[in-house]
Amino acid sequence: MIRSAACAAAFAFLSLPALAGLEDFQPGTVVPDYGKFAPVEGVTLPPETEFKVLFDVADGGPDDDVNRGIDSAARFLNMNAHAGVLPENMKVVIVLHGGAWKDLLTDEARGSVNPNAQLIAELQTAGAVFDLCGQTAAAHDVKPDMLLPGVNIVLSAMTARAMLQQEGYTLN
Repeated sequence: MIRSAACAAAFAFLSLPALAGLEDFQPGTVVPDYGKFAPVEGVTLPPETEFKVLFDVADGGPDDDVNRGIDSAARFLNMNAHAGVLPENMKVVIVLHGGAWKDLLTDEARGSVNPNAQLIAELQTAGAVFDLCGQTAAAHDVKPDMLLPGVNIVLSAMTARAMLQQEGYTLN
């Protein structure tokens, strides 16, 4: 009985580093209000590392919170900058389609406050590009003046992904 308890205690103690929780996530410097990440001790990347990453976001976020797919782009920028990559060496394009279209609308077009507006503005300040699938926009009668500033309408998400991959972007 004592041996079992000792083994259980040792296992619990040794597994503590693997039990990191949300309290271990911290804000970053590139998109400071979003994209919290958990630093990984001892992991660094060379500052000259270059990323060209395409985020494909099809699912819409909740009506009262940010879209996790968009927030993932902020987390990518923040954690890689923390690991040593220069922010100017990271290019990010977020291609949205499907149910994610509503997360790009102005408050007026949405009919309520868009919880993604500040996140999108901060990502754009960090250099991120937002492309809305033109086929999705057409299906929902979305016009350019209904979109947050700086959001582009492209022919289609499929075309945007293909073109970006030809430019060396990797799909995340």
